[in-house]
Amino acid sequence: MGRSTRLAAAWAAGVLLTVAVPAGGAHAADTTPRIDLRLLVVDDGGPATEAIRAELAEAGTPYTQVDLTAAGRQRIDEAFLSDTVDGRPRAKFQGVVLPNDNPFGDGSPEMAALASYEKRFGIRQVDAYTYARPAVGLNTPADGGYSGPLDGKTAQVTSTGAAGPFGYLRKNVPFEDNDTAVNESYGYLATPLEKQADGATYTSLLDAPIPGGSARGSLIGEYAHDGRSELVVTFVANQYQTQFRLVSRGIVEWLTQGAHLGAARNYFGVHVDDVFAADDRWDTKLKCTPGDVDCPGNPNPDSPAIRMKAADAQYAKQWSQSHKLTLDLAYNGVGSEEYRAEHGGAADPLLQQLVADQQSYRWINHTFTHAFLGCEQNTSVVPWKCATDIFGRTRWVSRLKISGEIDGNTAWAAKQGLVHDKDELVTGEHSGLKTLPQQTEDNPELAPVLGQSGVGWVASDNSRERQQRPVGSALTVPRYPMNVYYNVGTAAEQTDEYNWLYTKKADGGSGICEKYPETTTCMKAPLDTRTGFASYIAPLESRIALGHVLANDPRPHFMHQSNLSEQRIGYTVLEKVLADYNGLFADNTPLVNLRMRDIGTELSKRAAWKTALAAGKVTAYRIGNAVTVSAPDGTQAAVTLPTGTVQTGPNGSGTAFGSAYAGARSGWTAAGTQTPATFTLPGTAPAAHSAGATAARVQAPAAALPVPQGVAHRVPYGPADAAATTARR
Repeated sequence: MGRSTRLAAAWAAGVLLTVAVPAGGAHAADTTPRIDLRLLVVDDGGPATEAIRAELAEAGTPYTQVDLTAAGRQRIDEAFLSDTVDGRPRAKFQGVVLPNDNPFGDGSPEMAALASYEKRFGIRQVDAYTYARPAVGLNTPADGGYSGPLDGKTAQVTSTGAAGPFGYLRKNVPFEDNDTAVNESYGYLATPLEKQADGATYTSLLDAPIPGGSARGSLIGEYAHDGRSELVVTFVANQYQTQFRLVSRGIVEWLTQGAHLGAARNYFGVHVDDVFAADDRWDTKLKCTPGDVDCPGNPNPDSPAIRMKAADAQYAKQWSQSHKLTLDLAYNGVGSEEYRAEHGGAADPLLQQLVADQQSYRWINHTFTHAFLGCEQNTSVVPWKCATDIFGRTRWVSRLKISGEIDGNTAWAAKQGLVHDKDELVTGEHSGLKTLPQQTEDNPELAPVLGQSGVGWVASDNSRERQQRPVGSALTVPRYPMNVYYNVGTAAEQTDEYNWLYTKKADGGSGICEKYPETTTCMKAPLDTRTGFASYIAPLESRIALGHVLANDPRPHFMHQSNLSEQRIGYTVLEKVLADYNGLFADNTPLVNLRMRDIGTELSKRAAWKTALAAGKVTAYRIGNAVTVSAPDGTQAAVTLPTGTVQTGPNGSGTAFGSAYAGARSGWTAAGTQTPATFTLPGTAPAAHSAGATAARVQAPAAALPVPQGVAHRVPYGPADAAATTARR
């Protein structure tokens, strides 16, 4: 059996920590080490280690950070890395993240301590970004390789990578090229050494074609040597770039050998607001929306308000089913009543169609009239401000008015035979919640009504408030606004408004970009209104949304019913998100489409879990094939474990743990201090390294263990940085 096949089989069968359970005997249990489920991140302040650290933080995977740039920092030695607990050797970290293969320099006692520790306990090491060179099992780029920008290149997962830590990817890993005038990524493509050091192997897991030839160069590979394993990464990325987000899960799975605290999924939810209502239309001549407080004109009778038709509803159902994405429809009953009034009491075809197809969607109360439920607005000034009484106190929309909007919409739905759960609410414009700069606090009348009306989850605007928070007995669910506007029904209207917002005054824009130059959507020149939506806006918005999907972020996106009407431009963005996603991920990693309450619950669990981690109140470790996790009573623990794991004890009773995702099992579980969560991992504990090294039992520290030659200077992050680094030498 060839080396690649052996590696694939070892990953699939073993997956886990690298120290074998000793043979029987009186002292067998004492020599089986305890491996704490925590990672060590040695940080040089560069983007590569920060990207991995951010990935761990978002997933809820605990780590200890050592900042190499900090004065008086923690020194890494044997006592820092390991000790003995209850007579059993303990490894305090299950994996090590370094900026490169040896950031400490030649002859460093810290690197010697790490190397000894890794061999002793079978701990793996990730080199977050390092040179391609013989010290990591690779030829240099000068020897038939490449160094330079990687923008626009497409890497591919190798067969071994697909059978191992990157099995959740379909194959391709594209590198971003968002601006042809800027080098966005940088790295080294190199082939493995033909003759490795004695006993050493290098196995590429992600590679790309080397320009100018037929060979492929490694970008991520496993270098096994001296009884240790390193994951060698030879390209730099930050936490926001697609190429990193695609491989980050695999890096963590390789490092932890498939068993760790924390969990990650790819979420995508879409809320459609204002269903049944009609949205005012953008005026391309006035450059505003008649009906808005800041628009001096009147609606153009030739440009009526935008409202879905029955045919749009039929299309929505078909689209949702064919794309396997359930839409959440946030409805305002008044829109249907207005239709009836305007058509002599005739039935509303849109209502009839959506009620008939109601089980194809999830329904959310969006209040009856979409009224503003915060302070009473003084619209005699632009921008509006909160009205005050004679004593200067804010005048608030009353509790009675709020209740009428929420409960009235629920009653209207029941009358139409439209079934929905009343615990989810989207207020008009997210009103009632604080709205800066005019309204600096919630309407105090809102929280009592939420409790009385049974609302447990209320939507908030993620661009204003990213974090979940309580509003009385309810919790917020932050939503991402999509840059497909509520007041447009055509691509030309969308592009015209986009130009107004994001171009300079000299180009006919609003001046926002001069006032706020940090606005990332500002453009150098206006878009062609005939082509700009398809060529620029839709690809950009889909890329932004996909970035949220790949960031383990369950927060939903929202658009408006107008975007599913007329030219139905909202689907253009959604379809590109889905197509791009399906082209990147294997079938074992589907998009997770949650309803609002489940998103809120996920965010709430994460917050409690991260609080427990930050307070040092979580204990988790592995001894052989047994994993134990304890946390404060009432706290759900996030855990990722290999397929075949069985949850034991009172919380599991021998059942399979969690749910399948991305080739592993993951989920939440109760893990109290008195009744910890316990698991039995599949199979027997594997040998020390899938690349061939073995360690039958814990070894004594190796005093003379070979360590890699130190990197004299930090690895440059790109051409400009390389020039600056050279100048400093």
